[in-house]
Amino acid sequence: MTQSSQSIPTVVDLSPIDFAQVPKATVLIDVRSGLEYLTGHAPGARNLSLPRLLLGLGPWQGFLPQWFRSLPHDQPIAVICLTAHRSPIAAKHLAKSGFTRVYNITGGMVKWRRLGLKTHAKA
Repeated sequence: MTQSSQSIPTVVDLSPIDFAQVPKATVLIDVRSGLEYLTGHAPGARNLSLPRLLLGLGPWQGFLPQWFRSLPHDQPIAVICLTAHRSPIAAKHLAKSGFTRVYNITGGMVKWRRLGLKTHAKA
């Protein structure tokens, strides 16, 4: 069974609670601004703002940090933002660029906090 080169992998929506059940090997990318990230983020989340991600997936790959550029395309990736408006955009572009296991965290950090899940903040 072969997959058509035109076929784009599906983005899977996960609630913050469902994300907690995903294997820890999943890279969590917070696509909010650096300032938003510093105010509190999910444990283990890496910050890569949506504008920087979109530019890097487009014509300017140099905008992407080395840790991102070295990710294999079969690496599971989850994306989160504040209210789940930016993360679906990021998830769609990640899938279009060849990542095959992409998750979108529904409700964003607002729902994450409302559920009482742990966060980290930079001093």
